Amino acid sequence: MRIGGWRFVVLGAVGLAAAAAVAFVLLSGDRGGLLEPENAQVVARGKAIYLGYCAACHGANLQGQPDWQTPDKDGYLPAPPHDRDGHTWHHADKLLFDITKLGMAEGANIKDYRSSMPAFVGVLPDDDIVAVLSYIKSTWPEDILKAHAEFERAYQLRAEALR
Repeated sequence: MRIGGWRFVVLGAVGLAAAAAVAFVLLSGDRGGLLEPENAQVVARGKAIYLGYCAACHGANLQGQPDWQTPDKDGYLPAPPHDRDGHTWHHADKLLFDITKLGMAEGANIKDYRSSMPAFVGVLPDDDIVAVLSYIKSTWPEDILKAHAEFERAYQLRAEALR
């Protein structure tokens, strides 16, 4: 079956628009538009805030607490590392922001999750949370950034599908 001239143009335009939308989501997926690991001022501010609010548990070098994957006697997991050895980079920027701001149970929507990490809503403004997470992300090596970009792409594609 041959497609007539105007139908071909319409189908071509629709296909081009769809391809452009997918390309936009994929190409913008590295950061999700939220974190700024390439912005030196944001990263410097984030490091200072991290050292003041996060390093006591997560370590000055992002190393986390020993045996971080094993619950303690009260059933709480120790603070995980935020470097390549942890799982922070397995989560999209938006989820990391939500967990930091709202706490693990609400931010990740995991009912009854027990965590020692406080929610920072009312403690740190959103820009400071973004700065801290931008600092953390700025320390990841290239291979981890590439893997994290894949999590971002998948997260954004799921979010688009749910709209």
